[in-house]
Amino acid sequence: PITEIVDDGESGTDTTVTGSLRRDDGGLRRLLASMAELFVRGVPVDWTGVLPAGATTAKPDLPTYAFDHQHYWLETVRSATDAASLGQAAADHPLLGAVVRLPQTDGLVFTSRLSLKSHPWLGDHVVGGLVLLPGTGLVELAVRAGDEAGCGVLEELVIEAPLVVPEQGGVRVQVAVGGPGENGSRTVEVFSQREDATGDEDAWTRHATGLLSASAAASYGGVEHDFTAWPPPGAADVEIGDVYSELVALGCEYGPAFQTVRAVWRRGEEIFAEIVLPEEHHKEAGRFGLHPALLEAALSVSSVGGAADGEGVRQPLDWNGVVLHAVGATALRVRLVPGGSDAALTLETADETGGPVLSAQSLAMRSLSAEQLARSGDTATATSLFLLDWTATQSAPGDGQAPTWVPVGTAEDVAGLGGGTDAAPFAVLEAVGGDGDDAVLALTSRVLAVVQAWLTTEGLDESRLVVATRGAVPAGDGVVTDPAGAAVWGLVRAAQAENPGRIVLADADPAVADGPAALVGAVANGDEPQIAVRGTTLLVPRLARATDGRLPDAAPVIGAHGTVLVTGGTGSLGSLAARHLVTRYGVRHLVLASRRGPDAEGAEELVAELAGQGAAVEVVACDVSDRAQVEALLAGVSEEHPLRGVVHTAGVLDAGVIGTVTPERLARVFAPKVDAVRHLDELTRHLALDLFVVYSSVSAVFMGAGSGSYAAANAYLDGLMANRRGAGLPGLSLAWGLWEQTGGGMAAGTDDLTRSRMNRRGGLQAMTLAEGMELFHAALGTTQPLLVPAKLDLRGVRADAVAGGGVPHMLRGLVRAGRQTARTGSAQDGGLLRRLAGLPAAEQEKVLIDLVRGQAASVLGHDGPDAVRPDTAFKETGFDSLTSVELRNRLRAATGLQLPATLVFDYPNPQALARHLHTELFPDGGTAGQDVDEERLRRALASLPLARFRAAGLMDALVELVALDDGAPAIGVLDDADEERAVAELDVDDLVQLALGDN
Repeated sequence: PITEIVDDGESGTDTTVTGSLRRDDGGLRRLLASMAELFVRGVPVDWTGVLPAGATTAKPDLPTYAFDHQHYWLETVRSATDAASLGQAAADHPLLGAVVRLPQTDGLVFTSRLSLKSHPWLGDHVVGGLVLLPGTGLVELAVRAGDEAGCGVLEELVIEAPLVVPEQGGVRVQVAVGGPGENGSRTVEVFSQREDATGDEDAWTRHATGLLSASAAASYGGVEHDFTAWPPPGAADVEIGDVYSELVALGCEYGPAFQTVRAVWRRGEEIFAEIVLPEEHHKEAGRFGLHPALLEAALSVSSVGGAADGEGVRQPLDWNGVVLHAVGATALRVRLVPGGSDAALTLETADETGGPVLSAQSLAMRSLSAEQLARSGDTATATSLFLLDWTATQSAPGDGQAPTWVPVGTAEDVAGLGGGTDAAPFAVLEAVGGDGDDAVLALTSRVLAVVQAWLTTEGLDESRLVVATRGAVPAGDGVVTDPAGAAVWGLVRAAQAENPGRIVLADADPAVADGPAALVGAVANGDEPQIAVRGTTLLVPRLARATDGRLPDAAPVIGAHGTVLVTGGTGSLGSLAARHLVTRYGVRHLVLASRRGPDAEGAEELVAELAGQGAAVEVVACDVSDRAQVEALLAGVSEEHPLRGVVHTAGVLDAGVIGTVTPERLARVFAPKVDAVRHLDELTRHLALDLFVVYSSVSAVFMGAGSGSYAAANAYLDGLMANRRGAGLPGLSLAWGLWEQTGGGMAAGTDDLTRSRMNRRGGLQAMTLAEGMELFHAALGTTQPLLVPAKLDLRGVRADAVAGGGVPHMLRGLVRAGRQTARTGSAQDGGLLRRLAGLPAAEQEKVLIDLVRGQAASVLGHDGPDAVRPDTAFKETGFDSLTSVELRNRLRAATGLQLPATLVFDYPNPQALARHLHTELFPDGGTAGQDVDEERLRRALASLPLARFRAAGLMDALVELVALDDGAPAIGVLDDADEERAVAELDVDDLVQLALGDN
């Protein structure tokens, strides 16, 4: 570098750069520093002596593109608001953020948030594969809370469950201290809640409970051992390496923050240790009473030399008589003494001078089993198991004055209602199943025809169709008497999701002979899309949590010599269930049935894998929709190992909006679901089964839009399992949510757009295979006939509700609907029309284009309307029949217009659709001089593959030129070499003919 810059010190004078070029970093740094100083002082620099010949010294413009950024990831900026501004007091503790003193009771609540980002040292404490807040951390929280409450002694603390810190995100923590008792003591409890919890719909988990004492710390005796004599006289050295090797064997993986044991000694039963906190944690240690990593390391030496109390991960779970004598220690001298038969230890610690730091009269190091840790780590999984709860509403059934209604039984009946101006407010379709092999398909097909006619017949938009069933849902006593009617509920739920406000499901009490009038009266009193009338009670379905935040530790009782049949057993979900039965429950005899049997891909490898686990597995080719084949399958089960369980996973996916469903499509989906399970049910009712589990789908409960036939088939399974439970037989239907795509099977049958829509509208997220099997395990420990194992993003549901999307009725037991946001106007009250009324036609059209683009972007999951071009076909942007219906629903709500489900197909891009909306909103010439013929022409143009015109922005100019009809010569054939010129010369008739022809 140039090593010297000479300046005479006078501003405005020339500066000379001298020196030689050397490979000298120090010289370069000095040069840059000098240049910076000259630049700040405004001294001109002559660069000609150091630049190559011909180089210019002119200042070039900086390129703009390098500094124009668009972020494609979420950036979360946490508020730095201090506790005082929130009406709280700062806790001044690394693990606690704020404290609130409660009025009247004089209790306290401490709040905090723990994460690996805010507390990275926690990542060094891994137990059983999970990051845990060490038990010493819970002690630290309780002691700090006691200090604030004036209770300096932690008389006892019982740790009930480990506190898991997630790998991503964080966990909320609260420490609750009760008011003072008669002797001044207070209770203390430590709770946590998932950070993505949206409110009181997510339960808090209690991790520890204890008692704080106001007694003087001195009354507990303190540290009796003399730590000034160090190392302890008469003690033998212990190899430190043994400490961590034994911990790893027990399942504890400690990182640098916890590997702080510097020396260990043993003297009889006494264990001594010297612990030194890493220097990088010294500053933070001054804010702790005693850094949890330091105290945890002190306890880690308890396993040295045979002090372990059994197999498993050892953690300090019971503490008594804990007193903190000094704060902020960065090094400890430790003495542990076993005492009693309860694996208890006495703990004494001192600082490097021998002064007391912390003592505990007794603490118990107990083992945590792998299942206990798994349940602790599955807090999120545990909260992903739901049941269908039928709750009473404030609305009461009708008082006998039911509104006008008409019965309909066929599509022809519905057609006869259309076209009039005084249609009855309600039409009632009674849907009750009968007997026979085809009863379910016949009933569902009849309801399908009526529903399709109802949704397409003009003049019925202001009326509602009530589909009346009897005993089709387990409301009230939990019994389903008409499983065929349950299939109707699945079908109609899908239709409701696609066509909000058009259809109501109503189930009558099978024990009461009330007619449809009672149901209509109940429907008219509220806005619930699904109800059940039981006596004088009106019930509505709501999802509710099936657990209290922890997975139950329960396993099915299957005889050691029994056989379990898994249908669809060679598929992705069936094979997963088979592995789970063998490895988790010790099932030793399996029959895996599938259409291809031993010829199925991966069947041979699966059998070998399970055989390696000690299971005898038979793979059988069987079409379970064929009753004769099912009879032969069951007859082939060995008498030595009789059938004790059935797990039905077989199924066929079918996607399509309700208008595309046909009886043939219903029959195809019903075969492996309805027919197969009906055969298995009827042919095993006489057997002593311990287990009868069927795989259903969340689409049968809610989020069924676009899967009407699949929802109907699975809803039948839900109803049949409730029917079995009512008969005293085992029966469980698992209405699975989304699975991660695994490369095959039904789990891979949902495209990314559908998954994204299900996540945005219903909060559904994909679960892993491991999560699914944990939910399977938890479900078997319940007595419910129907459970919904699904990962729900309730925070997203709440956010969508705040934005005006509302909370789906089925989720209102989990997410509060909240108050309506005040609005300036709606489409129904003319808000959009008032906004458009004072604008020129071009501006009106622009507003409507922006409306269409914005709603289309929301449907597709984009952040803003810029992702949807006004002249790009909807099909090219990813719209299908289901998202087209969703866009129709959004535009119907935004404009107040009655729009057909084929809207997107009739008007193939946002521009064409916006112009149609314009015409509908202003039917009396509101198009400002542009007549309907031009609208028709634009629609024709939009259907042409004229991407080059749209990309070049020439579509509007083209239409204007043609619409002028100025006598330009017509050209019948487009010239590819000069397409723009040729089309521009077409007159209206020729262009429309070309657009509507074969092209």
